[in-house]
Amino acid sequence: MSEEYYYDLVVVGGGPAGSSAALTAAKNGIKVAILEKENSIAETVRTSGVTWIQSIKEFGIPDDCFNPIKNFSFCSPNNEITISDSIPRAAVLDVRKTYRWLAHEAEKDGADIFVKINVNEVIKNEKGDIIGVRGSGPNGKTTFHSKVVIDASGFPSTVCKAMGFVTQWKRFGAGAEYEVKVENVDSETWWLMVGQQYSPAGYAWIFPLGNNIVRIGVGVGKPESDVDPTQRLEELMKTKPGPIKKLGKITPIEFHYGLIPNDGLTRKTVFNNLILVGDSAGQANPLVLEGIRYAIKFGRVAGKVSSEAIKSGKTDESALYPYEENWKKEIESKINAAGKVQNKWIALSDEEWDKELDIIKELKVEEFLDFIKADFGLSNMIKLTTRHPKLAVRQLFNLVKEKN
Repeated sequence: MSEEYYYDLVVVGGGPAGSSAALTAAKNGIKVAILEKENSIAETVRTSGVTWIQSIKEFGIPDDCFNPIKNFSFCSPNNEITISDSIPRAAVLDVRKTYRWLAHEAEKDGADIFVKINVNEVIKNEKGDIIGVRGSGPNGKTTFHSKVVIDASGFPSTVCKAMGFVTQWKRFGAGAEYEVKVENVDSETWWLMVGQQYSPAGYAWIFPLGNNIVRIGVGVGKPESDVDPTQRLEELMKTKPGPIKKLGKITPIEFHYGLIPNDGLTRKTVFNNLILVGDSAGQANPLVLEGIRYAIKFGRVAGKVSSEAIKSGKTDESALYPYEENWKKEIESKINAAGKVQNKWIALSDEEWDKELDIIKELKVEEFLDFIKADFGLSNMIKLTTRHPKLAVRQLFNLVKEKN
């Protein structure tokens, strides 16, 4: 048995990038389908959703989808620092609730959502351009014809890989975490833990969700380290070093595991009739490996550009290029600079991390957030260099002078 559907736009992936693209395109009067391989949107949660209050306001994410954070604590083997603010500027998202809200918003505006659709084939015209996708669904083989396809399939990059445009990511972060109930926690404080004990090429974290629920996780850079993040997480939960001990009794609720690209913005993201967005485009901040805000923001841009191209009847690479132009202008130089900082961080010894925290401690909250968010604007960098000459020790601020 097989089924066949015809849409203007097919979005592969029901995560934040896919739902945001579908919402914007549907609002623009385009017939849109979202294809999700799982049984429901966000059935599987990969790892924590850290983002920023400014982004939450911009996207209109409801208050019950996140826990606000105003204290930023860091722990290295022999040092501990906290940068505090009077108001929350960061947030830990309830990822499942947020993704489902985004998908529901798209559905309200007319997007059709198909779940249990495992896309495994692309349909091409005689010129070799994509004109749809095919996959296995609950009713057998299912075909979706479209004028434009948006690959929002995340790390696996299902569509662009099937087109032969990309291979697997060479550098990536592997993250394992438990959502747990704990005895003691400050729900307004996150913890980032660095050094060999926690992660030889990455960091561990404690992200509170409110109501004595926290996420404890470990992220490891690949191929820089061969440590298994799940194994390291189990060890940390058992030995309870540093701030983990302060949590008291830990009762696991749910386990999450995920991969996030860390190759930088190395991919071309527009082709004839095809746009890549979110993790499939490598749109992730290398410093804390978060990308949800980029997924939503550039998902919306992808939806706008593709819907306008469809209306104009011209959907080739040049018609879709304004999308790539938009994200490049917005984040390319910042992500490149952040990638260089990350490379330096990965090489730090435990003793160097102890000293690094002393330097970070001197930052004002706004300076710290600009830094950790990878907001390496030239004016921000000049201010930081003036105020904190020590931060230039590792030539951090020469980065802005380099052509990224």
